[in-house]
Amino acid sequence: MQPDHRRQMLANLACSVLEHGRVKTTEARAKEVKPLVEKAITLGKSGDLHSRREIISLLRNKKISYALVNDIAPKYAERPGGYTRILRLGTRLGDAAPVVYLELV
Repeated sequence: MQPDHRRQMLANLACSVLEHGRVKTTEARAKEVKPLVEKAITLGKSGDLHSRREIISLLRNKKISYALVNDIAPKYAERPGGYTRILRLGTRLGDAAPVVYLELV
């Protein structure tokens, strides 16, 4: 997978987690996107202009970025970190890949 494609796929997955609260995906993808979501929420907690621009560059979606700063991040204002969790569901039937839920706490 090309680096540009990989970055875009991770940004899309992070946007889905922030939009829906929970996403069903493979364990490898969840472990890779978890730090991206954590960083975006941490940046959203400060809410200044520089943080907003960094979030937009990370997620590549202005709608989700605004929702993160205005709605999602204030919920985690008192929490010092650990905004997501990974719940294991088992394996996928087709290729036996481990499937997990990546969700916001």
